[in-house]
Amino acid sequence: QLQLVESGGDLVQSGGSLRLSCAVSGANLDDYAIGWFRQAPGAAREGVSCISKSGSTTDYADSVKGRFTISRDKAKNTVFLQMNSLKPEDIGVYTCAARRSWYYAYVSLRPSDFASWGPGTQVTVSS
Repeated sequence: QLQLVESGGDLVQSGGSLRLSCAVSGANLDDYAIGWFRQAPGAAREGVSCISKSGSTTDYADSVKGRFTISRDKAKNTVFLQMNSLKPEDIGVYTCAARRSWYYAYVSLRPSDFASWGPGTQVTVSS
């Protein structure tokens, strides 16, 4: 059974960096597109970034382009989200999700496209 577990969330000062990890078990990363999503208090969940099952294609929300980088380590079956130049508006619970994909380059930032979710990790940025 596919399971995802996030880690790496923390309290950081504005301008700081964090690296989030999404450990995938019970499935092969080669079969799934993995997305990162976040939800701030009182706000809807939004897509942050996504990487295709092949690792060849990535997508980012406009608000994080140039600051966040998604990557994956196939040997560790883990997807990472490197977050630099963090801002207070980046605060939220960050969750990774998986979607089984037939197309090698499929990516999406829509939460409704993903079926399997991790519990999330909290990111707090102080100003």
